[in-house]
Amino acid sequence: MDKPQSETYLTSLLNKTLRITTTDTRMFLGQFKCTDSDLNIILSQTYEYRLPPPPKSSPSSTPAVLDMTSRYVGLVVVPGPYITRIEVEEFESQMKGKGGSGKMVGEGLKKASAEAFCAGGVCEPDTV
Repeated sequence: MDKPQSETYLTSLLNKTLRITTTDTRMFLGQFKCTDSDLNIILSQTYEYRLPPPPKSSPSSTPAVLDMTSRYVGLVVVPGPYITRIEVEEFESQMKGKGGSGKMVGEGLKKASAEAFCAGGVCEPDTV
């Protein structure tokens, strides 16, 4: 993808909800505001989700329930080197110009994986 296409793609993501997973398994869910040449990403209205610590008791025969703890963190900078996965969430109605029917499907969200978001400064999103 050349530079003008990359810029157009990044511009199309502005104010969209991104779900970013980091190397320490935290997940940030917020609105994409900007990025920089170091691949850091700034999100606003962000919630941070963490996996709970592993139980200290011995394994039991009952199934474990995994609840993620969350907290509101507001405006955050997610350092690029620690990002392992980026997902874009859009309602199907927002996909009209992109081949979507405008109807809500499943949970009503279309998840477009955007791993390799800006590899080397050039955005190359995965195929949806």
